Amino acid sequence: MTLVRRTTTRRAATAALAATALALSLTACGGGAAKPAAKNDSGELTVKIMVGGLNKQIYLPVMLAKDLGYFKAAGIDAQLSDEPAGVDAETAMLAGQVDAVVGFYDHTIDLQSKGKSTESVVQLLRAPGEVEMVRTDLADSVKSPADFKGRHLGVTGLGSSTNFLTQYLEEKSGLKPGEATSIAVGAGSTFVAAMQNKQIDAGMTTEPTISMLQQKGLARPLIDLRTAEGARAALGGTYPSSCLYLTTAYVQKNPEAVQKLAGVLVKTLKWIQAHSPAEITEQMPADYYAGVGKDTYVKALENEKAMYSPDGLMPADGPQTVLNVLSAFDPTVKGHTVDLSKTYTDEFVKKAG
Repeated sequence: MTLVRRTTTRRAATAALAATALALSLTACGGGAAKPAAKNDSGELTVKIMVGGLNKQIYLPVMLAKDLGYFKAAGIDAQLSDEPAGVDAETAMLAGQVDAVVGFYDHTIDLQSKGKSTESVVQLLRAPGEVEMVRTDLADSVKSPADFKGRHLGVTGLGSSTNFLTQYLEEKSGLKPGEATSIAVGAGSTFVAAMQNKQIDAGMTTEPTISMLQQKGLARPLIDLRTAEGARAALGGTYPSSCLYLTTAYVQKNPEAVQKLAGVLVKTLKWIQAHSPAEITEQMPADYYAGVGKDTYVKALENEKAMYSPDGLMPADGPQTVLNVLSAFDPTVKGHTVDLSKTYTDEFVKKAG
């Protein structure tokens, strides 16, 4: 039996704030006193990176970089760990358990409003890569976010980026806080099980979970955020998502390590642009597409390959779009001054060439 955590949208926000508050108590304002990056016995810089779902296509560049040998070639001992919900990866970084996170850029804005200084140093995606899926048996009655009233909506985690985007869609459609229920169901098999067992009516997820749901006939796409065009239509502008972000304190203390990381990821993004979805899939671990099959995985990648940034730079209108979205519903952001220039930097990407 799959266990899921149920709460109203209002309670979801409270729970997320409480979790973040716990992490903040573990570190000083501004991201804590970062330590110099350690070196392993081979002289490589050791960097612990937590990813908000390693097997998700939205975070594909990280594992691809590792499998292509780019981290090792750059003298980086990249210790990758997996946390399906981005909000938990964020918490782990603030607590000093990891050095960096590959997650959504929106967390850097949300954190600044809470007094924490973090910044994106490489932008991996220029669209969310998410799709709001509605259960097949409800497809005729749930035709827009306005129909979310009274519904149970699946998200990866409470306070996660999928939760942020879901709350925005609710607010934009005129729903009031508490009129829909956010449920943390993770991704992959747990998300599929929640849909199959009718624990959720709709939910936001990524590939390959989207393809798994469609293969089983469990859900249909309602709102597609896999392209820049889809994101602009639903969110009002370019919505940069997956990125490498760190505390500002770590960036200032370890510019060499950050520059090497940026170089690796920019090189990987250029490799993606130069290769076909089939060639990219061949580089990925087999268990990444075992649930849907290689052909389906390739097709999914074909549908959303354009979401990957070609150069790692922050889109000019991206930060403001994300701030506008968060300001619509997030009480810690709404009405507060946010200095967007401190939530990201293109300095390392430009030096990476």
